[in-house]
Amino acid sequence: MKHFDETATRAPLAFERLVPALRSAFAAEAQVPPRHVHAIETAGADGAACKGTVLIMPAWSDAGFLGIKTINIFPGNGEQGLPGLHATYVLYDARTGVPLAMMDGNEITARRTAAASALGASFLARKDAHRLLVLGTGRIARMLPAAHASVRPIDEVWVWNHRPEGAEALAAQWRAEGWNARATADLETAVRTHADIVSCAMLATTPLVRGEWLAPGSHLDLIGSFTPAMRETDVHCFSGARTFIDTPEALQKSGDLLDAIAAGTLRAQDVQGTLAELCRGERSGRSSDEERTVFKAVGSALEDLTAATLVWQAATPPA
Repeated sequence: MKHFDETATRAPLAFERLVPALRSAFAAEAQVPPRHVHAIETAGADGAACKGTVLIMPAWSDAGFLGIKTINIFPGNGEQGLPGLHATYVLYDARTGVPLAMMDGNEITARRTAAASALGASFLARKDAHRLLVLGTGRIARMLPAAHASVRPIDEVWVWNHRPEGAEALAAQWRAEGWNARATADLETAVRTHADIVSCAMLATTPLVRGEWLAPGSHLDLIGSFTPAMRETDVHCFSGARTFIDTPEALQKSGDLLDAIAAGTLRAQDVQGTLAELCRGERSGRSSDEERTVFKAVGSALEDLTAATLVWQAATPPA
């Protein structure tokens, strides 16, 4: 069994390659069972409870690959200077069950999540969208400018975080990489005046973005929350917007959607479509420059399998 560390996993996953691969994967057929979700609670060194979530996400396809990702999410890790997410990915031969490779699950998760965000924007953001506001400073948030620039002419990037020093540090990192990037401590003003695309990549449990702030023609991208207890927006963000989801599972897993449905600002039957339907041409994306769009993603094992397959194929070219 081959082992791909973070660097080796990252190398074949440029967004210019990964985003089109995801588009093809969503348009095709694959087997993606519901994820297994387990709540974890253990006692820390100081006796306080440490709470986390374990996800087990399998998928397989007729291309001959089976993949299983195990992902551990511990939101409290930030207080210890640790990432909130740790994941491993194992790729198998789907015809024999033989293990093929162990890959860096953190890199796969972050890159495929950012790529799916960009894929959604390729259908839903205005063609001329060039100002990106990122909420969050974690691994996924750091990749969003590059991901979105693969599908839209991004030339201005803003970042907000509940710890302003983190936003300042990330903006400085982006500037060093060549981006026109600035941090902001005023989230409302940034959403109202600085963003064609608002991308939320946080493990938040209380609303951050308010619907009254969102401008006509804006695109709201929600990729951080993935359980009923998490939410990044208030219920008014969905009122008057065309809402799309990555998979039908989002209607059961997303606190943002569940809250809006309960409040009556969104009806489940009014969700416009999924990524698969957009990629197959079964649903239309943005229809005008004035309409407001929302994309809510909770993640799919199909995305992980697609990324892992690219990594494997790059390392084992056909004979």
